[in-house]
Amino acid sequence: MTKALAPVAILLISVSILLTGQGLQGTLLPVRASLEDFSTIAIGTMGAAYFFGFTVGCLKGGELLRRVGHVRVFLAMSALASASPLLHGLIIQPLVWGSLRMLTGFCFAVLYVVIESWLNELSDNENRGVIFSTYAMITLTVFAGGQMMTLLYDPQGLQLFIIASILVSIGAVPIALSTSPIPQQPQTVSVDVKRLFEISPSGALACLVTGLANGAFWALGPVYATSLTNTVEIAAWFMTSAVIGGAIAQWPLGLFSDLVGRRKVLIAVSLVGGIVGLLLFVAAPVLNFTTANILAAFWGALAFPLYTIAVAYANDFAEAGEYVMVSSGLLLMYGIGATIGPFAASALMTMQGTGSLFLFTALVHIALVAYVMIRFLRRRTQAKQQIAFSDALSAAQTASQVFEEDIQPHSPDDQ
Repeated sequence: MTKALAPVAILLISVSILLTGQGLQGTLLPVRASLEDFSTIAIGTMGAAYFFGFTVGCLKGGELLRRVGHVRVFLAMSALASASPLLHGLIIQPLVWGSLRMLTGFCFAVLYVVIESWLNELSDNENRGVIFSTYAMITLTVFAGGQMMTLLYDPQGLQLFIIASILVSIGAVPIALSTSPIPQQPQTVSVDVKRLFEISPSGALACLVTGLANGAFWALGPVYATSLTNTVEIAAWFMTSAVIGGAIAQWPLGLFSDLVGRRKVLIAVSLVGGIVGLLLFVAAPVLNFTTANILAAFWGALAFPLYTIAVAYANDFAEAGEYVMVSSGLLLMYGIGATIGPFAASALMTMQGTGSLFLFTALVHIALVAYVMIRFLRRRTQAKQQIAFSDALSAAQTASQVFEEDIQPHSPDDQ
């Protein structure tokens, strides 16, 4: 394992620093917006703006890479992403913050493209699962660390915005000084949504549902947590508990899906996730610091691995040459869901109270269970041989596969 990770150590260090800054922003901004009396709709729209920018970056960032290359694009996006938190701290206005969140989403999507292209360049079929599983674990861990940094200073001051900017800026240094081979110029992969639904309707819908639930959580989770005790500190702990739960459960659930079947795990995880969401909704008035964090950890342990399980499930039915196209299409479905989710959840929270954030996540999780079960009962078809979960995890990464290679669509199969 050490031999496999040594060539990519510099890149992983860069990822760690960058995403620590991103994790700090992800919790700081909703908390500060709430303290500034931004409406719940405004906060949800800001979250939707981030994921809209992220989706555009995933689909359009390849054009930037082809024009000026990976290193220059990485440095340019890091500079813009570093400026964004400073502008957040200087201009306290919902419309400006929404625009800046869209810019940040675009920048980080392109940064992921560069980093993951580089990781793919330095890995092969024998060690790609190890490298990308380590990358996924680092992503969740440092994101949690960044969220806890909101406790360092008063969120109403400028200090935390400055720290976020510094972290993003420093994160560019390892890449700028790296002597690793630069990846080849990427080729565009067309996202074929029709073919995606022919391959795995359940997998595609599961990614859309994951985007709806997780996008709403990232945008509005701090608002929900703050409302429980009327203290800012709980927001950092609540979000971090959910992320840690997701990090711990990622591999066990994935490996379990290898053993008992992806569909069964998808149904079980969605169903239990819906139940935990209902508990967070119903019990919101009586939750204290401890019980809120315990439930957040359970919710994260179910909600966050769902995307990777869905990707693995969809890839079980894909032809060998369709993995990149399927992964990019599933990413698009997640991005669409994550764009709609914060806005829809914020509307429900405005009407029913902040606790209804998890009523929203419960409804979409249970709707997924109903769809998969109905489809299963209607079409009892024999599943193809599953791919290993570690291989699916490497295919489920954030953005780079959108530009990895040209794919020619195959004729529709029976799945």
